[in-house]
Amino acid sequence: MPINITMPALSPTMEEGNLAKWLVKEGDKIGPGDVIAEIETDKATMEVEAVDEGTVAKIVVDAGTEGVKVNALIAILAGEGESVEDAAKGGGEAPAPAAAATPAEAPAPKAEAAPVAAPTAPAASPAPAAPSGERTFSSPLARRIAKDAGVDVALISGSGPHGRVVKKDVEAAIAGGTGKGTAAASPGSAAAPAAAPKGMSDDAVLKNFAEGSYELVKHDGMRKTIARRLQESKQTIPHFYVTVDCELDALLALRAQINKSAPVKDDKPLYKVSVNDMVIKALALALRDVPDANVSWTDENMVMHKHSDVGVAVSIPGGLITPIIRAAEEKTLSAISNEMKDLGKRAKERKLKPEEYQGGTTAVSNMGMMGVKDFAAVVNPPHATILAVGAGEQRPVVKNGELAIATVMSVTLSTDHRAVDGALGAELLAAFKGYIESPMGMLV
Repeated sequence: MPINITMPALSPTMEEGNLAKWLVKEGDKIGPGDVIAEIETDKATMEVEAVDEGTVAKIVVDAGTEGVKVNALIAILAGEGESVEDAAKGGGEAPAPAAAATPAEAPAPKAEAAPVAAPTAPAASPAPAAPSGERTFSSPLARRIAKDAGVDVALISGSGPHGRVVKKDVEAAIAGGTGKGTAAASPGSAAAPAAAPKGMSDDAVLKNFAEGSYELVKHDGMRKTIARRLQESKQTIPHFYVTVDCELDALLALRAQINKSAPVKDDKPLYKVSVNDMVIKALALALRDVPDANVSWTDENMVMHKHSDVGVAVSIPGGLITPIIRAAEEKTLSAISNEMKDLGKRAKERKLKPEEYQGGTTAVSNMGMMGVKDFAAVVNPPHATILAVGAGEQRPVVKNGELAIATVMSVTLSTDHRAVDGALGAELLAAFKGYIESPMGMLV
């Protein structure tokens, strides 16, 4: 009997991915555990392993296909004693990826995926008619989003099978400001809920520039995710900012001493602690000491975290990613340093696993190494805090009534004011400053 291989969900939130590369070809025999393909999510490229034994009878989705939905059929295996030809013909059907479907070969319209599978045909709320009187096919989820935003799906061009209007079409219409004006608010309501702030459509932007003076570079999944999450953050999180200056001279002296005493193997030190590693440790210990700030906000509860899981912003081509040092308050500086080097290297190669960059309880964004004096970072939900770290530089300071020179670093804590009030944020920064200026406390 033919065995279907479907697009795997590589993280709990994954809805689609790009099939970057096939590592097998039709006719190859594979077994459980064999790596058969590489899948690109918005943040990483991950290998997919086979779970069954058989012969690759048919590759349904070509390498390089974008936007392949989770659980879509991507390949068919011939089982033991079955011919490849029979398996290729008799493989079960699965929803084809929207990016690869064409009207001639697309499957019959199916309801768009929701938390629970929706029926093929909605029992209520018939699809609206287009202005010409023809029926407009749309998914129940697309209709609900359109209704909430006051958008008429009949005015939207669908990208799904047979021109079906799906969720992404409605979201694009909302962002571009199209489809407005014909959908009324539901009876008894004051008005339809306001849509998300409109983005700038190509036409709205390009009309300002001379033709031929630019080129268009399509957004990839990472850039879209960054834009969506930061827009969500600024829309929903009331930010509050607290800034302090920290003297670094004692920390720099201790760092030099730690690195000088590092064990050597094959003429290389086993670790080399950076200022950023010490910042991660100091923030983790500060959250341990001020547990009321180590939280996440939900509409029903305050999530009190038991460990300081510190995300660290890493710049990679096309965007950034935030690998996480788990339980950083319990780890030594050398362990944090080596773990951060490994995570940073694999982040730039887009080889991180979802569990290595999803979650966390806070984050550090360090632009000091780029010469930035100070800045304010955007809180990345579900975090309630993020620490923006500026450059350490020599500045005049007053000590005991006399002018002196010290190496000073400005740091700004951005907080979700729903979860961390100003006084609590100040208490957390004071604890952080204490560890930075008296760094021996990080060693005991």
